[in-house]
Amino acid sequence: MLRIFAAFCRKPTDLNMWNKLATYIIRYRLWWVAFVLVSTVFMAYEASKIELSYQFARILPSDDPVEKEYQDFRKLFGEDGSVMVIGWQDPGLFEVDKFQDWCKLSQQIKNTAGIKNVLSLANLQKVVRNDSLQRFDFTPVIRDIPTTQTEVDSLKKEILNLRFYEGLVLNSKTNATLIVITFNDKSLNSKRRLTIVSDIEAMAEEFAIKYKTDLHYSGMPYIRTVNMKKISGEMELFMGLAVLVTLFILWAFFRSFRLTLLSIVVVLIGVVFSVGLLQLFGYKITALTGLIPPLLIVIGVPNCVFFINKYQGELKANRSKNDAILEMVRQIGLSTFLANITTAIGFGVFYFTNSSLLVEFGIVAAISVMVTYVLCLLLLPITLYYMDTPKPRHLKHLDGKWAFGFLSKVNYLVHNRRREIYIAMVIMIIVSAYGMTKIKAIGYVVDDLPKNDPVYTDLRFLEKNFHGVLPFEVMINTKEKNGVFGDQAIALYKIKALQNELAKYEEFSKPVSVVEASKFLYQAYRGGDSKYYALPGVLELSKLTNFVQGQETGASKQINSFLNEDKSVTRVSFQMADIGSERIKVLMSQIRPKVDSIFNPAKYKVSLTGHSLVFLKSNDYLLGNLYESLLIAIVLIAIVGMVLFRSIPIILLSKLPCLIPLALTAGIMGYFGIYFKPTTILIFSITFGIASDGTVYFLTRYRQELYEKGLNASQAVTNSIFGTGLSMIYTAVILFCGFSIFSASSFGGTAAMGVMVSITLLVAMCTNLILLPALLLTISKWQKKGEKPV
Repeated sequence: MLRIFAAFCRKPTDLNMWNKLATYIIRYRLWWVAFVLVSTVFMAYEASKIELSYQFARILPSDDPVEKEYQDFRKLFGEDGSVMVIGWQDPGLFEVDKFQDWCKLSQQIKNTAGIKNVLSLANLQKVVRNDSLQRFDFTPVIRDIPTTQTEVDSLKKEILNLRFYEGLVLNSKTNATLIVITFNDKSLNSKRRLTIVSDIEAMAEEFAIKYKTDLHYSGMPYIRTVNMKKISGEMELFMGLAVLVTLFILWAFFRSFRLTLLSIVVVLIGVVFSVGLLQLFGYKITALTGLIPPLLIVIGVPNCVFFINKYQGELKANRSKNDAILEMVRQIGLSTFLANITTAIGFGVFYFTNSSLLVEFGIVAAISVMVTYVLCLLLLPITLYYMDTPKPRHLKHLDGKWAFGFLSKVNYLVHNRRREIYIAMVIMIIVSAYGMTKIKAIGYVVDDLPKNDPVYTDLRFLEKNFHGVLPFEVMINTKEKNGVFGDQAIALYKIKALQNELAKYEEFSKPVSVVEASKFLYQAYRGGDSKYYALPGVLELSKLTNFVQGQETGASKQINSFLNEDKSVTRVSFQMADIGSERIKVLMSQIRPKVDSIFNPAKYKVSLTGHSLVFLKSNDYLLGNLYESLLIAIVLIAIVGMVLFRSIPIILLSKLPCLIPLALTAGIMGYFGIYFKPTTILIFSITFGIASDGTVYFLTRYRQELYEKGLNASQAVTNSIFGTGLSMIYTAVILFCGFSIFSASSFGGTAAMGVMVSITLLVAMCTNLILLPALLLTISKWQKKGEKPV
């Protein structure tokens, strides 16, 4: 790759390759068009098969300890994020009409295809001691839907006596109840989940409308389904907005419908390639890969702007159309190639994160950027060759007085006010650095949603009444066969001690475990009195064992769902509140010592895991990878600069115009309380790559002015400002408006990303047009008298 760069970036005597390339493009234009057409049709066919991802996006790498523990848990006990809940709070929930319809709703949901199990007031099970068969029998509390208030009152008394269900499906203090819906794994991770959730909502809303009440929906299947629908809808929205915004801006600049349409069509072909690449790589549409098409429109259009501006500029200089096309490719081909390389690097560095979510996004985005560049390089010269020569009114925008006046002011500042420029930059850095100290890295499962979004408000309702619905699991490995119940059931009493400790934290719900099952059985063993809902002593526990052992159904089956085959490993299942990645770290630092004090690490292996813990832990992982990916991007882009300018001062100082906007953005995030989280973390590597485009455009033109025209540094800077300034302004406007469309997202992180990237790139235009040329002039003064920068 470096050899290719070197070949591209040699002195003008060796740059005739770009002339040859332009000639080959025009000479074999029909072959190139046929090749692009066939490739586009093939990619469109592949793109038509793309699907949304219905699985939980894995951010942590497979060798991460937290991820490995979670995968070990899933191998033993299956998917933990498979439960959807419907919450209802009403003082009259035990009124006969409401209770009847609640029971009917539960039964309707249970009969829905794809549902594994439903737990609600309608289908609670009670345990009955069967002395004749020496076993426990599970029987339904409600055999037939009650028809009178007396029957309901009797059932209410019986339900309240079953303390096992208090906190799981009923909060008797707040008159709140749940329908707990478990999806089967096949439906959970397929498109069918969307239909199931929609069907359940439709059934439940009939109940809500009839009784003029509010129902609250949550659980990971529901949250993921709602988010997936939003992602799908917003992908279409952003595509439409990106096309409309760029169409309007291009038409405002060029005042030519044909050139505007040409630019959009070329970039849209690149979009087709990007979606086709996703399918060819076996990837699906996720929260990140869904952003690639609209991003590609916004990023790809500036290529067209630079090519067309140069073409029109050459025509205005009285060149023929053919010569103008050749000169366009020769001069702009190199700068846009290097600029797209830097943009691709900004995306491509996510490959080094080892996170499948980011790797998929980075690989496809990076390749798509370069594919779009190649499409521009091929299709623009060929199309312009066949198009009529632009009329004088189409070239007027090149003489815009506002642009000339602005660039003249920039040129004056660069040559006469460099000291003030540097002081302003230092002040900006200091202010930004202070703001950066205020940034917090906090992620929530639903923090991307507005506070008034139903998903958010419903989750808070369930946290208030049932302490949350996000899975948190404790997996206990006794390292011995039958270790959970053996050796006088020491492990059971340790689990009880652990549950007592976690009960002190309001973030956790009532657990479900072999201990709770044993308490439930002991209550039945002692005749059903609720005061016996407790873990009995060793002697009494052994009596329970006699009723459970050897049974493949009933009590044994229920308990075995929390054990592995040889009963050496068990789980304690909690639901927890969406407390955020910062609080979870504090919580785990407090809980882990308590776990180790109860379970000797030499004898037991206790894993704290679960869907929610993995999700929140991922935020910290992404933050760590921000620094790594940004550093890699800086190094790789510096290598590009090294090939272009073999001058260490220029390479080092030319990074400042790209880094200062990033520092300013980070400072703004700190001042305005915008957290580091998966979506906002993406800002920095992406914008550094895009911001470097302006640096490359300017340096390439500066280098051409030095070598081709033999100008001194001052003259070269002036010509570079006026030669690239207009296109850089156009590009900045397109990028600013293009990324601003993401502020329309219902996801807070995506909206913040759009605003922050827009600001960053606008500032980057200013630093590339003002700070960069000032630095080049300062560097030229450091060198020996009469020596050109190299």
